[in-house]
Amino acid sequence: MTELLELPDLASVVAAQPDRLLFATVSGAHLYGFPSRDSDVDVRGVHLLPVDALIGLREPEETRSRMWERDGVEMDLVTHDLRKFVRLMLRRNGYVLEQLLSPLVAHTTGAHTELAALAPGVLTTHHAHHYRGFAATQWRLFERSGELKPLLYTFRVLLTGIHLMRTGEVVAHLPTLLGSVPAPEYVAELIAAKADAEHGAATGVDTGRVRADVEALHTVLDEAQAASALPDAPAPATHDALHDFVVRVRLEG
Repeated sequence: MTELLELPDLASVVAAQPDRLLFATVSGAHLYGFPSRDSDVDVRGVHLLPVDALIGLREPEETRSRMWERDGVEMDLVTHDLRKFVRLMLRRNGYVLEQLLSPLVAHTTGAHTELAALAPGVLTTHHAHHYRGFAATQWRLFERSGELKPLLYTFRVLLTGIHLMRTGEVVAHLPTLLGSVPAPEYVAELIAAKADAEHGAATGVDTGRVRADVEALHTVLDEAQAASALPDAPAPATHDALHDFVVRVRLEG
């Protein structure tokens, strides 16, 4: 897996945030295991708004987004306020779970550790819908653009969804998934090819064969969802624990 030390120093990015960050991790191609030499750095995290920002007349800044270039590298920062982030967790949002559980950690706190420990309680069979929909979107993008990136995203999200349904574990790193979920052997070659350029073309790819392989993985995901031991919805105790967590961390903050 890509090491955080290979990425730009993110300490100054964390320090520049106007409110306390509970965590900041690296997502995107670096997390997924197929970064290119010119990949941007996607930093994701949770900030903690003060109580007066939530109870006053002004609209709270629940999501902050910024893109800029630093030392020739494009930086992409998105953070959510804790309450919004936890609500997204409860809406079967795989993105935020991958960000929360990313091993590429730029900044962490005890609250980050606590929230990560609560994450398994929100996992349900319906998370398969998130990965199924994302795969369909990326496949359409591949058909329009002919680029390697959306093709690799298609395989990544399908394998993440299958692995999640079978094991209850969120794994976003495609090379790791290739060792646990059966996938076409050429995917490893596609990963190697993407290292040259973030938006490189998928040259030499047999689109008909790839389409059949993607459709087969959709079927595997459907079967894995039907057979999954994950629940249909988070237990009420999980909602209570997350509510108590948000209130306590807010008041402590």
